Amino acid sequence: MTKDDVITLPHPNLRLKSKKVGVITPEILQIIQDMKDATISWDESREHEVGVALAAVQIDRLYKIVIIRNNYDNKNDFTFTAFINPTITKLEGTIEEDYEGCLSVKDLYGKVPRHTKARIKALDEHGREFRVTAEGFLARIFQHEIDHTEGKLFIDHIKDKEDAFYRLSDDGNLTQLDYATDIKSNKVLWK
Repeated sequence: MTKDDVITLPHPNLRLKSKKVGVITPEILQIIQDMKDATISWDESREHEVGVALAAVQIDRLYKIVIIRNNYDNKNDFTFTAFINPTITKLEGTIEEDYEGCLSVKDLYGKVPRHTKARIKALDEHGREFRVTAEGFLARIFQHEIDHTEGKLFIDHIKDKEDAFYRLSDDGNLTQLDYATDIKSNKVLWK
């Protein structure tokens, strides 16, 4: 798979809940590999961005599967960890706003409030349950990706916040968008 297989708004499946994986079959393992390939392909097409994670729905596979790059500070690290049926068991810490983007929401960033700590349980690629306690940016990634499995996007958290939307310019800087003109009635973003 390539970056061209990543679905973007207004694709309706991005708003659907994904189904739980019952058995880890060769098809499920292939979906995980396809997710990795699509993320790496997307990375290669972007100068100022790194694909840190992806949910299966983003390649139009409605399964509760998430991959997260093992070292999201290094664009040349092509290793990922798969989380099958990930669930947030507890949100902790404070709620902080920070920038988020999404491979399925083209060229748009938002300042999104999220918890600073999250506890997650999931299955690995062998069907074994494991748990993770994530803090800071990693906690944000988990919340963002698990939202995808529920048919929710980062923009839904800030839909009515007029000062929360940004676009990445060609020089890699974020520029605030005009809410009334660019966001409020945007038929691509809102159903």
